[in-house]
Amino acid sequence: MNDKFPAGRPFGAIMEYEGDLYLSTADTKAVCRQLKEHENMQIIALKPGTRDWIRVNGIAGECRDQAVKQRMFDECPAVRKHYASADAPHYTVFQVKVLNSEFN
Repeated sequence: MNDKFPAGRPFGAIMEYEGDLYLSTADTKAVCRQLKEHENMQIIALKPGTRDWIRVNGIAGECRDQAVKQRMFDECPAVRKHYASADAPHYTVFQVKVLNSEFN
């Protein structure tokens, strides 16, 4: 934990839609259970080929909107590698309300 935020994690499937971030994970993973229990979360991303990175702190909530899940399925190749459809078992999407971010 970093203050009230959990340690940063990498996510292979992230989408921006209508001003919010969305991320995908499997409901079989520890991160899914942790986000359901503790909504505070942190994402860290590195820009490929550089030393530039971003840290985003936010509040995550499970997204049950099938249209958003379908959009993420359609837009994120990483999701399609793991699931046959947007209503596949274990496919979970979280909506993230960004609280703050840090660029370096």
